[in-house]
Amino acid sequence: MTNLGFDFHDDIRPLAALLRPESLADYVGQSHLLGPGTPLRKAVEAGRISSLILWGPPGTGKTTLAELIARYAKASIARLSAVTAGVKEIREEIQAARQRLAQNQRTLLFVDEVHRFNKAQQDAFLPHIEDGTIIFIGATTENPAFALNNAMLSRARVCILKKLTEQDLLQVIQRALAHYANQQQQVSLTPDASRLLLRLADGDARRLLNLLEQAVESAPLVDGAALIDASLLTQLVPRQLPGFDQQGDLYYDLISAFHKSVRGSNPDGALYWYCRILEGGGDPLYVARRLLAIASEDIGNADPRALTLALDAWDTFTRVGPAEGERAIAQAAIYLALAPKSNAVYSAFNQMRDFVRQQPSFEVPNHLRNAPTQLAKQQGHGQDYRYAHNEPGAYAAGERYLPSEMAGLSFYQPSDRGLEKQLLEKMNYLQQLDAAARGDDHG
Repeated sequence: MTNLGFDFHDDIRPLAALLRPESLADYVGQSHLLGPGTPLRKAVEAGRISSLILWGPPGTGKTTLAELIARYAKASIARLSAVTAGVKEIREEIQAARQRLAQNQRTLLFVDEVHRFNKAQQDAFLPHIEDGTIIFIGATTENPAFALNNAMLSRARVCILKKLTEQDLLQVIQRALAHYANQQQQVSLTPDASRLLLRLADGDARRLLNLLEQAVESAPLVDGAALIDASLLTQLVPRQLPGFDQQGDLYYDLISAFHKSVRGSNPDGALYWYCRILEGGGDPLYVARRLLAIASEDIGNADPRALTLALDAWDTFTRVGPAEGERAIAQAAIYLALAPKSNAVYSAFNQMRDFVRQQPSFEVPNHLRNAPTQLAKQQGHGQDYRYAHNEPGAYAAGERYLPSEMAGLSFYQPSDRGLEKQLLEKMNYLQQLDAAARGDDHG
């Protein structure tokens, strides 16, 4: 391990900062990008680097990689956070970079959370990337294809960083324990605590080190060593909060997995992803809204009760609160997962909307028009309209309800599942009545 040379008692930086690698040899993870012989590693070691977008979950080494690149490139590093910086701060950093360049000193401008910059702020970097004033490295937890504009993406290579594996995180733990030992502080980590720490870290080295540091500060001394067991970690972190915010990729990935599990008729999958959303601090009512969409999109008339049950779950949550309401949403999710599936309504609606947008506005047939005045009646509005309730079976066999230009077209095609099987039989029966009536008309 690299000895950073800090006095443990004087340096108050967090453990994650103290253990930040000083060379690629100390960098943990991302072997697909930085393993021996990879193009990026060769470029970094040679000090030849172009602008990059580092995309990956928190704690996977984006900031560390940017700092290492600056070190190998012998470039001065300037840092901006898109959370706090605006165009004014960007201009100041660009001006400082120009001054360094005049003294033959390159500048690597590192922008954390670059996805939070708007288009104008992103555009402000472009000419300075092109003319070599700065080496630009942006870090983001969001998909660059959605978060960054095309002009920025065309000027920077996107590098995808992955969650750290358990083996990667074990290396981080060993380095941390060695660091404490170098500072004359012994730390004893039980096997159960080590496994729990890996699970709680969830691929995030920074989270792991922060948890370990809190545990060391809270641990009792046993035989001169800070003893960290699973119960201590559980007290520090009473519930696991998988790291996502409600506008992030991971959040929408979880929602997508939930929706697809319900659509795929897998109740356990639906419950798992729902609970993951809850444990991450997600809004249960967002899930309830998604259930309403599923009830219409994926179930439709195969089981119309699905829509009612989804509404009831939402109403239950608003009336009794989370403790009971979350369970009601779970009940609805399970019911919808096991309900017969049909997208016939969804498909018919979308097809008809497209048809209406692409075709002329056909005239309403006269017999379907409203006739509130004598003039309207003289123009034939409502003439020959057949009142369904006066017909056998309350059905006016042979009556036409679409413009003549749409004769022969059919959009709603019920499935043979659930209630739609009965609706399909009903439609076939009515079509037979229509055919018979129209045959009589032409006979």
